[in-house]
Amino acid sequence: MSKGTIKKVAGPLVIAQGMRDANMYDVCRVSDQRLIGEIIEIHGDQASVQVYEETSGLGPGEPVESTGAPLSVELGPGLIGSIFDGIQRPLETIMAVSGNNLQRGVEVPSLNREKSWHFVPSVKAGDKVTGGDIIGSVQETKIVSHKIMVPNGIIGTVKSIEEGDFTVTQTVAVIENENGGESALSLMQSWPVRKGRPYKEKLPPDMPLVTGQRVIDTLFPIAKGGVAAVPGPFGSGKTVVQHQLAKWAEADIVVYIGC
Repeated sequence: MSKGTIKKVAGPLVIAQGMRDANMYDVCRVSDQRLIGEIIEIHGDQASVQVYEETSGLGPGEPVESTGAPLSVELGPGLIGSIFDGIQRPLETIMAVSGNNLQRGVEVPSLNREKSWHFVPSVKAGDKVTGGDIIGSVQETKIVSHKIMVPNGIIGTVKSIEEGDFTVTQTVAVIENENGGESALSLMQSWPVRKGRPYKEKLPPDMPLVTGQRVIDTLFPIAKGGVAAVPGPFGSGKTVVQHQLAKWAEADIVVYIGC
């Protein structure tokens, strides 16, 4: 963790000095309002911080604190049906805290820390597991069973695991490695946004995604696991196509990102 002060402010860019111990892409809290930002450049003890909130009113000498951790997202039960801003702050929770006007520096967890989820294990004590293995599931919605996986980099034997109701931060299983060290697993994982999720094998797309739009399915078929682009000028209907796909496509989960 590194602490410095603001040297210069230029729109969303803040130049901070005294940040020699900071690292690239560290999350920072800027000023006493604790605005969230990310280090995008370092020269000596000066760091350029991209602030993701309104910077009006900031000035030289105000504190800048690096958290020592990269910008990350929380992955776990509770994502489905939620509405987030670009840095995974839950807008409905923020509205309950600050009202209709989004206040600067609001700090709320991305996933609900109080709601309990019923966890059903699929492994037992004594089983050997590694990163990516499924240890159980949570019925997040009527149609979505949320698989709980061993975090990447953890290898060992299940020391304890039990069925029951847990919040996303409570321990549901303990993994013991070959050296006797233990890792406590919860329903939630934190993952850096700039780091791709690991995978064992990449499967070629060979099944059609039925979109429910006859002109697309007939003339421009899309494959499951594939990518499609809808270019066009203002008012041509790009967003309407997105809405139609979200409503009628053969998919259980739709993630809509608007900007």
